[in-house]
Amino acid sequence: MIKLIKLKINCATEQVNNKVKNNTKITKYLRYTSRIALVTITTFWFIFALLSGSEKFGGGIKGLLLNIPNALPWLLLFAVVYVAWKWEFIGGLAITLIGLFTIFFFQTYKSLITLLGISLPLLIIGVFLLLSWQLTKGEK
Repeated sequence: MIKLIKLKINCATEQVNNKVKNNTKITKYLRYTSRIALVTITTFWFIFALLSGSEKFGGGIKGLLLNIPNALPWLLLFAVVYVAWKWEFIGGLAITLIGLFTIFFFQTYKSLITLLGISLPLLIIGVFLLLSWQLTKGEK
């Protein structure tokens, strides 16, 4: 009888351990996918915003320096990336809110391509960070 109880306890413990391992894999996937995507997207849009308007200022270094205000929203996103890297919940919430904000600020709702290129990736990354935080919180 005692052996049967020990066997049931061992089976239950093994099932819990398997669930924790699966959650850990999902958590790591969500965390690292969102971090890599966020850094990539932020870098791409910052460089694009910096270079895209520098021609009207004469190009070169002078044009880049005069076009910095055009790239400020994306430069500020780097600060949010840092926050998201350190604190997933605050960063995930901030990234999700920024994604929603870009829909109206950049009026991405008017063009599907712009919506898919700017707002939707930020929304997805924000949700990934929030899910990663929630799964991590559940493991503790």
